[in-house]
Amino acid sequence: MRTLICGSIAYDTIMVFRDHFKNHILPDRLHILNVAFLVPDLRREFGGCAGNIAYSLRQLEGEPIIMATVGDDYAPYDERLRKLKLSQQHVRKIPGTYTAQAFITTDLDDNQITAFHPGAMNHSHENHVHDAKGVKLGIISPDGREGMLQHAREFHAAGIPFVFDPGQGLPMFSGAELLEFVRMASYVTVNDYEGQLLQERTGAKLEELAKAVKALVVTLGGQGSQVYTNGRRLDIPSVKPEELADPTGCGDAYRAGLLYGLAAGLDWPVTGRLASLLGAIKIAKRGGQNHQFTRDEIARRYQESFGARPW
Repeated sequence: MRTLICGSIAYDTIMVFRDHFKNHILPDRLHILNVAFLVPDLRREFGGCAGNIAYSLRQLEGEPIIMATVGDDYAPYDERLRKLKLSQQHVRKIPGTYTAQAFITTDLDDNQITAFHPGAMNHSHENHVHDAKGVKLGIISPDGREGMLQHAREFHAAGIPFVFDPGQGLPMFSGAELLEFVRMASYVTVNDYEGQLLQERTGAKLEELAKAVKALVVTLGGQGSQVYTNGRRLDIPSVKPEELADPTGCGDAYRAGLLYGLAAGLDWPVTGRLASLLGAIKIAKRGGQNHQFTRDEIARRYQESFGARPW
């Protein structure tokens, strides 16, 4: 099933602080905060939510179509997507801009502090859902503010089911706008922090918001995830990773599993567990796009983790 992935393409500069943020940030001195973190480990990775989701979905033999905006420095990413045989038909270059850039510092507790330059992402509204033909499913992940609103309305108008995945873009929207997203979406996915913020902004509990969609998914890191659907809550267990290398992109890998399950018509217990497995596979590798697997390997590891095959 052709799945339209609306979101960012970005370069991630990832730094590791070999201590704990909490040891260096004094809660009673936040009004005069002035800290520096020594980061001896630094690398630059290919990232962005759309790029990361499409990367994992393609390895599952899905059909991701990326819709994103990029800048003048896009050439290395262009070469990468060509090698991965991921379509760039709906990747639009915006002259005079940089491709979005994330500067991520991770501590030993896997907490992250991120500085993000949107660059070309602010022009995401120049892309239109109706330009992508044959799409049967979509996702709206963090992108330019106007683009996210526009693409949700275009998905809704076209009758194409989509996942609303606000991520770190959630604070850009008012309660009324978030409720509009939920009303138009078929599915919503957030992490536990974003879920709390979504409730505060909209004034509605997750259980209430879940009634407006086919399913609302909340990820809880190492504690697994929860799927609110059909008036009940399914608790999805986490999968123990082989290594805790880097949390960057774990949520995107999880969402690729969700999209594959939806496209393949899998039930929610299987879809949630598949998504959980992909997140565990990702966290064992540095960066958002360095984990590798085949569909057969996923089936084997799923059986090892849960005692049955997913397909």
